[in-house]
Amino acid sequence: MRDESNDQIVRITRLDRRSFLKFTGLAGGGLMLGVTFGCSRETAEEAAPTTAPTSRPFEPNAYVQITDDRIVIYAPNPEIGQGVKTSMPMIVAEELDAAWDDVTVVQSEIDFERYDRQFAGGSRSIPQNWLPLRQAGAVAREMLVTAAALRWEVDAAECETRDSAVIHTPTGRRLTYFELAAAAAELPVPDPASVKLKDVGDFRLLGSRVTGVDNADLVTGAPLFGIDQQLPELRFATFVKCPAKGGTVVRANLDAVKALPGVLDAFVVEGNGNPAELSEGVAIVAVDTWSAFKARQALTVEWDESNAAKDSWSAAVTRAAELAQAEGTTSVVDKGDVETAFADATRQVTAFYQYAFASHAQLEPQNTTAWWHDGKLELWAPTQTPQGAEAAVAKLLGLEAEQVELHQLRAGGGFGRRLINDPVVEAAAIAHRVSYPVKLTWTREDDMAHDFYRAGGFHSLAGVLDQAGKLTGWRNHFISFSHDGTNPVVGGAIRGDIDPGPFIPNYRITQTLLPWQTPCGPWRAPGSNVIAFAHQSFLHELAVAAGRDHLEFLLELLGAPRWLEEGNPQALHTGRAAGVIRRAAEAAGWGRTLPEGHGLGLAFYFSHAGHVAEVAEVSVGPERRLTVHRVTVAADVGPIVNLSGAENQVEGSVIDGLSTMLGQRVTFEQGRAQETNFHQYPLLRMPRAPRVDVHFIESDFPPTGLGEPALPPLAPAVGNAIFAASGIRVRRLPIIEEGFS
Repeated sequence: MRDESNDQIVRITRLDRRSFLKFTGLAGGGLMLGVTFGCSRETAEEAAPTTAPTSRPFEPNAYVQITDDRIVIYAPNPEIGQGVKTSMPMIVAEELDAAWDDVTVVQSEIDFERYDRQFAGGSRSIPQNWLPLRQAGAVAREMLVTAAALRWEVDAAECETRDSAVIHTPTGRRLTYFELAAAAAELPVPDPASVKLKDVGDFRLLGSRVTGVDNADLVTGAPLFGIDQQLPELRFATFVKCPAKGGTVVRANLDAVKALPGVLDAFVVEGNGNPAELSEGVAIVAVDTWSAFKARQALTVEWDESNAAKDSWSAAVTRAAELAQAEGTTSVVDKGDVETAFADATRQVTAFYQYAFASHAQLEPQNTTAWWHDGKLELWAPTQTPQGAEAAVAKLLGLEAEQVELHQLRAGGGFGRRLINDPVVEAAAIAHRVSYPVKLTWTREDDMAHDFYRAGGFHSLAGVLDQAGKLTGWRNHFISFSHDGTNPVVGGAIRGDIDPGPFIPNYRITQTLLPWQTPCGPWRAPGSNVIAFAHQSFLHELAVAAGRDHLEFLLELLGAPRWLEEGNPQALHTGRAAGVIRRAAEAAGWGRTLPEGHGLGLAFYFSHAGHVAEVAEVSVGPERRLTVHRVTVAADVGPIVNLSGAENQVEGSVIDGLSTMLGQRVTFEQGRAQETNFHQYPLLRMPRAPRVDVHFIESDFPPTGLGEPALPPLAPAVGNAIFAASGIRVRRLPIIEEGFS
């Protein structure tokens, strides 16, 4: 990364990647780990001391640097609000035995050679980097201990580490890491696999509450985000696309737009046929964003929509209702003897569930700053997949990989939308046409009209119970959407092993795919976010039909404690599932007497390797006015890295899930999104936010991610609570479609 001295910082930031590797000694290999640190919010330049260090810094790998007076840990993964710029560095600091106050976090460059895959998505940052990050800190710690032992001429086994120092246990002698850095830098780097890692019980930093690295800057309005980016001679762009995906430009009043005040240029940008990269449209470049947005109001475009989307949500709802009367056209899973189970059952329950398309609604509108200069395309973007963005831009413009450089910036929300880099590619295409840096900013209407939406869907469900009230058979005709007639849209698929399939002896899922042209994409906890609503709500329907307590019903379904995939710590474990269900129920006071009109609802779901159960307490007032009073969450995601961040992720998931459940939907007619801004797509307001109580069961299994698994159980828990409070069964999302407010 960068040296801490001012003069060296200037030189290193100008090095190309090959020179960088040669300069730092990493070209011949070395430990490459993804780490960020949080106690300081400084950039590399801001972190530089005013005087040069007296010795070269200690850099045992690409993520840790120790100079004469500080420990720098580089953060490779994008920060989109999920807290990795704090939690991932904490893992390194724990194994390094660094005092948190001694650490500075610096956002790394984008470089696959040094950092492997750099992305934010799928709740994968912690589980994928847990071992490498620990090894990064442990390697540095072992080298520092060796340096101290050599200086003292003692056995390294007599030394221990704590608070950025090595201590000789028999004598109490102490040397700080800063005093040892120069000597450690001369030692060979040990094999990461050979270093001893701490026992989980010996952790001092992990599991504590640590404030986010950017928190002070966030609350004081510091320019952290992509939309804050400024450059000399920066110009501002807007990009107008057909409201129905796939439309192309026939003609536009470009000359009239160019003549408007503040407008510098207006031109048609041809698409490349991939909506995830570049759709055809009209670019307007102006001296400021206001002028660009005003000019687009005067823009008139004639669109050729012969190949554009013609999607209709109302038609899909009608067709799904017709299809629900029979099984699907293809089989997803068919286990046991479903026909016999249904024929021999004491009781059968049927239900039809549906949920609308949804937008990501990230707070920061899509934006990217791009600058084509000196044969190089330089980008500043809040993206979840920076390496993918660089590759897409290089391919589009016919450039070599070395000609594209992306600076990753903090994103004001992602939720899966910024996995797709269309705004980055659009900005690059615009900047490649002009001779100055350009910041492309989408309007909120652009965000709503050109999202990669969470797919809507339908479940025609049937379940049967035996005489003892035990669930013996299950059928689900799953109706989703497809772009090609064969494969479900992204986020619109269902697996055969989805919960509760593994626990039901006779289990069948069939599928029908409706044609759809509008793009869909990952949305927080893809698939799970809506399948959990249908499946976990229907399980409650079955428990009610059996006359059984829902808690007892779920625990019986799980059976004996066991792994569903033996030897896979990322798989569902029925004992861990039962543990969170019991913990959530206990903490929520399951079975207690409630005020009139109140009800408790329970749901469990296994998502992104996280075991999470939730109990919602709600009341239903006149005219179906819903109040969610409290949501109690129990989660088992292994060891907690940053307790503050973990609580924030769970609380955020609950609020996000409730907000979406209450009133958020995007409908389509003639391929056009009918909801265009937040007045039609309401976000949850603070007065309606429930109390959220979070309980973690810290097992010794490797940690899993936490950005997504607490969202799926929310909707079924609230829906089940609504039934308990009012006797009204919610089977459609958002629930405004059921008359709730």
